[in-house]
Amino acid sequence: MKTRASDQTFGALLISPAGAFVFCIAIYPIARVLWLSFFAQNLATSLQPKFVKIDNYIRLANDGHFFATLRTTLFFTFVSVVIELVLGLAFALLLNQRFRGRAIARAAMLVTWALPTAVLAWAWSWIFNDQFGVMNDLLHRVGILARPIAWLGSGSTALFAVIFADVWKTAPFVMIILLAGLQNVSGELHEAAAIDGANSWKRFRFVTLPLLMPSIMVALLFRAIQSFGIFDLIFVMTGGGPGGATETLAIYTYNTYLRYLDFGYGSAMIVTSFLLMALCATLLYWPLSRTRGAQFATE
Repeated sequence: MKTRASDQTFGALLISPAGAFVFCIAIYPIARVLWLSFFAQNLATSLQPKFVKIDNYIRLANDGHFFATLRTTLFFTFVSVVIELVLGLAFALLLNQRFRGRAIARAAMLVTWALPTAVLAWAWSWIFNDQFGVMNDLLHRVGILARPIAWLGSGSTALFAVIFADVWKTAPFVMIILLAGLQNVSGELHEAAAIDGANSWKRFRFVTLPLLMPSIMVALLFRAIQSFGIFDLIFVMTGGGPGGATETLAIYTYNTYLRYLDFGYGSAMIVTSFLLMALCATLLYWPLSRTRGAQFATE
């Protein structure tokens, strides 16, 4: 008994540095933000926090700007994730085939994902520049554009420009997840389906796609959460402009918290955004768990 107790004490001592680290960088900041969301503290007017109960959340419920950024965030998330899923699946199916130089092609596809987002965002801001950008020059050379377009200077095009840049960077991430899933699809199943007379589309529809569904749901879960919290790409490319056309929840929260120093209201925005993100993750995880349960049942 003494030996077991001493082993438990020794184990607790070993994990205590990691526990303290997690507490300092995760648990305490979350608890601090939750606590501060029930206070009014704006450094522009008062240094002392004032307990206001749920007034910050009531203010948030009546904030039209918040709901406008929420709509922008949801639109950005939906469009970018759908396009990334389609492109990632297409690239995964292509790179799953045997051909000369396949390893080089796989490595080249991951370059965009490995590069820092801020660097890529700065590059894309120059690509979409109306005077010196490559995009306008290429479209003009092929006869699509008669004159340059201010891609990032118009509300009707800026959001699609940042979606294009996000898809270019993160589609390889979806591809690598789906490619790993394709490695688990047995070739014998395709051979059996081909013997039964199934063509390529039917083999993909009834063999590959059902077995690939868990990987698809994982990719959707990761990318939906990342897209919902998008900040760095849009902040560097447009800063949320023009006229708030590309302003997401993360950028609105950043401006409220660190630009206008409204810590109480900004904390309420952070808590609400976290709950919305958790709800989004739950809605995606539920079909994922059902898919895995059905797969294990068949096995």
